[in-house]
Parts: sequence; structure tokens; C-alpha cells
Amino acid sequence: MRYGVRPLQRLLRSRPRTGGLVPIAATAFSRAAPLQSPSYASVSAADLQFGQPVHETHPHLLKPGELTPGISALEYAQRRSKLASVLPKDGIAILAASHVKYRSGAVFYDFHQDSGFFYLTGFNEPEAVAVIGKSTADDDHTFHLYLRPKDPKVEQWEGSRSGVQAAVDVFNADESGDIKDIEKQLSRLIGDSSEVFTDASPSTPSASAFSRLFASKTSHNPQGLATLLDKKSVKPLRNILNEIRNIKSDAEISNMRKAGQASGRAFTEAMRQAWAAEKDLTAFLEYKFKRNGCDTSAYVPVVAGGKNASQIHYVRNDDMLIEGDLVLADAGGEYGNYITDITRTWPVSGTFTTPQKDLYNAILATQRTCISLCRADASNSLDKIHQIAEASLKDSLSQLGFDMSGNALETLFPHHLGHYIGLDVHDTPGQSRKNPLQVGQCVTVEPGIYVPNTDRWPAAFRGMGIRIEDSVCVQEESPLVLTTEAVKEVDDIEALRA
Repeated sequence: MRYGVRPLQRLLRSRPRTGGLVPIAATAFSRAAPLQSPSYASVSAADLQFGQPVHETHPHLLKPGELTPGISALEYAQRRSKLASVLPKDGIAILAASHVKYRSGAVFYDFHQDSGFFYLTGFNEPEAVAVIGKSTADDDHTFHLYLRPKDPKVEQWEGSRSGVQAAVDVFNADESGDIKDIEKQLSRLIGDSSEVFTDASPSTPSASAFSRLFASKTSHNPQGLATLLDKKSVKPLRNILNEIRNIKSDAEISNMRKAGQASGRAFTEAMRQAWAAEKDLTAFLEYKFKRNGCDTSAYVPVVAGGKNASQIHYVRNDDMLIEGDLVLADAGGEYGNYITDITRTWPVSGTFTTPQKDLYNAILATQRTCISLCRADASNSLDKIHQIAEASLKDSLSQLGFDMSGNALETLFPHHLGHYIGLDVHDTPGQSRKNPLQVGQCVTVEPGIYVPNTDRWPAAFRGMGIRIEDSVCVQEESPLVLTTEAVKEVDDIEALRA
């Protein structure tokens, strides 16, 4: 059966199940409410409004069967099934969507969905709660999704909402309801469960409407759900979900490759041009990420000229770029909520000086070696590859005249070689870097050297900051570099401006 959005008239029929997955339909109308006009029965999904794109309304963004760009409704159901398979009998997992964050007054920041919630639901609106459980029926899991209902007056200001019925017909929930009733619904579900898995924390009561329900009992929240949870076995969900999220599907890798390709091309286009100010280069990269096919930037870019590159997370990006200096740019785009992470360092003038070239090539050689080790058959962990990077850099820097005694390496190379990537820039937080890399894991490889402007270091290199970073997917016998379009060889960089 095709998983796509059906005309509204089909909602009048019973919904068959196929292997536990509910075929997707789409409507803004509540199933409990009678149809107000016979004409509603012929409304196409393309004429309805949802809180996020669907194929019928945005065929330029989603293919048939996709719930979000590149990811099918079937894959989201399979993710929930995988989670349910490791839950105990009658256990439930509860996840909350992000809430809208405000800069001041009614001025809000761009909305970014909670990654765990998005991974399991594909739902990209705020103020929602998902409950996933192990089913005792033929289905392998149950899925409850509570969200904001349709509200024409609010939607006139804030944009369309998908609504309660769409939770069932588009997002394949078995049950849905108004988020305002969440306390009653969760009381029922928690009461019927054997164990609850959630990462809601009483220490962050303002994180979302859901988290506030789990806050400690106070005069402002005399009931809440804290008392009910005290009677249950409550365990963290993060480690379980990390294990599932850490291995990327082919569809996820494809999304990350699209983000890497678009972002890499933006970097190469940027290196072709002369830049006078960090802010101008920043604006160009962010524009080109979108122009080349990304949805947005994956994180706040670092664009650091000269000595600014010695600050790892320098994001002011408000200085001038000086001839003779290097510029370090750490940026990447996002596609379908999947990110890429790239760093390139190149000369503002377009041509490396001899010391710049020597230090750059030392770092590049280390990066090449480390990328080659990002394969499953090498049985290396990120920590092990980091140690190899340290040894390589220490040897190369010694040959360049650096005194590498004492804490020299820690000073010059103060961060880890890499981290996991996926829906987040630092994906699956808490995941150990000590375990051997597996097929389907995606990581960064980013050696860098940052030379303080002090007498301890060779004069020719003082004040330089160089980092070279690519996003890499682990395969069995060879790595897949997701960001190869961003040139990094000295000859290739210099040829762009020749």
C-alpha cells in the first residue's frame, strides 16, 4: 500500500492496518465531529493546510511517501518499532516537543524541534507530546501523539497547525488529542504502564509545557504528575534512543550527503573570492547553503580571521580580514533537519606563505590519515583515532621547530579530534567515544592547531589558527566523506584565485 496523503472522503471508511503501520491520510477535521457540508468529502489534501510540508502541498520538497524530506513515513514507524522492541512489557517512552523560545516580548527565535522527538515522529511543531509503548496486540508498538488543535484565529497570526486529526492520518498515531488535556491523558497512560522511560527533568521546569508537568510539586503546580511518577519505575530514555539513533539509515546518510555537498560547494565558491570582512564571508556562506539546497544553517558559523582563529567557538564574526592572514570558517548547512559540519582554513590573499603552508600541510596530513581510519574493519574508536592524531601532530610540529615538551600538545590542540553527527551537530549526547566505530555511524574529523602569540613558540607560526574538518560516514572497508566538494589541498585552494 502506498503511504501518502489521501482525499478526505476516504476518512469515511475504516482505516486498515498493514504490518502495524497506519496508511497516511490528511485532514484538518476531527473524526469525532460530523461533516458540516457534503463538499468536504471531496476536499483534496493539497487544499488543506498543515503545520509543516507534506507531499501533496509541497511536492517540490517531498516525494510521495515521505513524511519529512528524504525520510518516509514507513521509516519513522520502523524507528518507533525498534524503540518499542527494547521496552519491557507494558513499558512506555514519553517524549516532548520543543517549545517556542522568545528573544523578547512576542519576538521569537527560529523554531528547532527536539531531535529525539523528531527522530521518532517526524512532527515539526512545538508543544506536543509523544507516548510510544510496546503493544500487546498484533501491532508491534502503540503511538499516541498529543498536540495543538486547529485554531483559525491563532493560525492567522502564527501560521497553520496540523491539528489533532492529522496526528492520526498524516503522522500515523493510534490516538491523538489536545495538548491541553495532556495531564489527564498521561495520568491514564502512566497508570497503565509498568515502567516509564523519559528524559524530562524537574530541574528544568521551563523547558516545555510537558516538562512543567513533571516539575516538583509547588504552590503553582500542586498536582502535576510528580506524585504519580513517584509510584512508578522511571528510567532515562537517552541511552536507549542514542543506540538507535547512532547508526544511520541509508536515507539519513543521503540527507547528510546532500547537506555536505551543498555546503561543500558553498565553501569552494567562497574561497574563489576575496573578502574584506568576516561578516561578509559569513553572510555569503549562509546564503549559499540555502541557495545550494539546504534548509538553513546547521549552527552559528565561526568565521575567524588571523588571531581570532585561536578562539575555538569565535562567533562574533565582526572583524576585518587582513592580507597576509589566514581565515578559518567553521560552518555547515542543514537538510531535512540533518546537519553537516565543515571547517576550512585558507589565506585571505589567496596564496599561502611558506610557514602557513608548512603548518597547514602538517594538519592536512594528519586529517587524511585519521579519515582513512574511519572504517569498521579497522576497529578504531574516536578516542583511538584522536590518540593517533596527537602522535602525528606532535611529530610534525617537532619537525617544524616546535618544542613539544610538557603540555605543548594540549595547548596547541585543545579539543577532541571528532564527534558524532546526525540530527544534531553533537549527535547522541553522552554516547561514548571509546567504542569501535560501526558501519552507519557519522562523525567529524577535525584536527586543529592554535599557536599562542608568545615567545614559547616559533616566531613564524605565532598567532596562527588552522583547523581542517570534514563530515564522514563509517563504512565497512572505507570511509565515505560527505563534504568532499569543499576543496582543501593547497594547490587546489590557490588555483581558485589564480
